[in-house]
Amino acid sequence: MSIIDKTIVFVKEKLEKAEGGHDWFHIERVYKNALLIAQEEECNLLVVKLGALLHDIADSKFNDGDETVGPKVAKEFLEKENVDQSTIEHVINIIENISFKGGNFEKQFHSKELDIVQDADRLDAIGAIGIARTFNYGGFKNRVIYNPSIAPNLSMSKEEYKNSEAPTLNHFYEKLLLLKDKMNTTTGKKLAQQRHQFMENFLSQFYAEWEGEK
Repeated sequence: MSIIDKTIVFVKEKLEKAEGGHDWFHIERVYKNALLIAQEEECNLLVVKLGALLHDIADSKFNDGDETVGPKVAKEFLEKENVDQSTIEHVINIIENISFKGGNFEKQFHSKELDIVQDADRLDAIGAIGIARTFNYGGFKNRVIYNPSIAPNLSMSKEEYKNSEAPTLNHFYEKLLLLKDKMNTTTGKKLAQQRHQFMENFLSQFYAEWEGEK
């Protein structure tokens, strides 16, 4: 069995009971997005594949905010499978630097492979899938859908972003609508445009229905 096949088995097992927006199917979509973007980029495809498969192996949101769990779990798995050290280090750097974290996080590491996996992950946070995941997570956290009296906070610190209990709709303004302009690759930017427009259309319809206009 190849290292990719072994990683897929490992990730499916680890995320068997994960919340619906961060489960195996999220990983699978990001993996497919990453492969699509990688076709147009000069990159190490093994690193891209492993980075995409392991990027959410232990999301800090579900581990009491601990950002060290994911890299640790991934590192232990890859070492057990005798993956070479430089590949392991690259994959760990991707996991540690991929997250949005309120948009105020400066990446400590840069590579074409990180750019690809980050774009792939961000694509899954926008468009129709992004809308579905956002409301799924809002329900999971028992947040109100929308409250007109609570404005989005566009200058949150990383900690504020992590601990936010704001209405689900605010998340569109605090993250989702910002992602189009944060894409790294040409393919990522192109795909993001259409998904972004879909979200804009959804919000227009949402507000019209909220006000009883449509």
